[in-house]
Amino acid sequence: MEQYALLFAASLNAGTVLAIAALGLLINEKAGVVNLGAEGMMLCSAIAGFAAVVHTGNDWLGFLAGIGVGALTAAILGVLVIWLNTNQYATGLALSLFGAGFSAFAGISYTQAKLPERGHFAFPVLSDIPFIGSALFRQHPMVYFAIGLVIFLMWFLYRSRSGMVLRSVGESPESAHALGYNVRRIRMAAVVAGGALCGLAGAYIAVIYTPLWVEGMVAGKGWIALALTTFGTWRPIRILMGAYLFGGVTMLQFHLQGAGVQVPSEFLNMLPYVATIVVLAMISRNPAWIRINMPASLGKPFHPGA
Repeated sequence: MEQYALLFAASLNAGTVLAIAALGLLINEKAGVVNLGAEGMMLCSAIAGFAAVVHTGNDWLGFLAGIGVGALTAAILGVLVIWLNTNQYATGLALSLFGAGFSAFAGISYTQAKLPERGHFAFPVLSDIPFIGSALFRQHPMVYFAIGLVIFLMWFLYRSRSGMVLRSVGESPESAHALGYNVRRIRMAAVVAGGALCGLAGAYIAVIYTPLWVEGMVAGKGWIALALTTFGTWRPIRILMGAYLFGGVTMLQFHLQGAGVQVPSEFLNMLPYVATIVVLAMISRNPAWIRINMPASLGKPFHPGA
């Protein structure tokens, strides 16, 4: 029973990385901006967060470094696609490629570096409950932050005035502009906020999830996070559930290997990506459903003077 509790806990931990990044991308897309640069942003933030912890010994400073780098790279993307009207898809891909190369270069001297030892988090009393304690109450605070972030976004996007303005920009920027809202600034704020969350996810990977630095260590999680926005039909709670599902698929490979199941490791490694393709293929069979939930102006540039 304990091994299943540990598998559940590991799935939550793995899903947290995807959830935080995907929720950041959700904010981008609700404002009408597609960010294909998440993978590169997360890689840059991962090396920034890892380096910060190596030099300071403080995990939270590492998270702040990741947030800062994520916000900065997102701001660069925002200037290019919002003010200079470059193609969102091409610019995002360029950022992703740049991030992969730059992080590899910047991380050369940190390949052998080790992070300081840290204690394990646990809720008093609750963590001692059989199964539930191991599964739910011995997680890093960032796991609970992801859940809180979902609750906040559900309120922000669908109950607050600011969230409704943000969604109106993603649905019809022309109408929002006619009502006096500065569409470009709102989109820029959304892009930077989303980039900060992608940066936090990248830092979490290098500092907590796999506390080391290896070139390309994000390993496609940025792309899976991007797919999760569609998988979750642009709804925060569905994105969280999807993240945990993919986290469980990722952890299942290690559980099967530990249980002695004779399955080729290459097959197990590709499971999360196969699951991503299968889910997206299933969703794509109903394009009307996607159109109903997808922001109407997603990926479309806005020219105030047009």
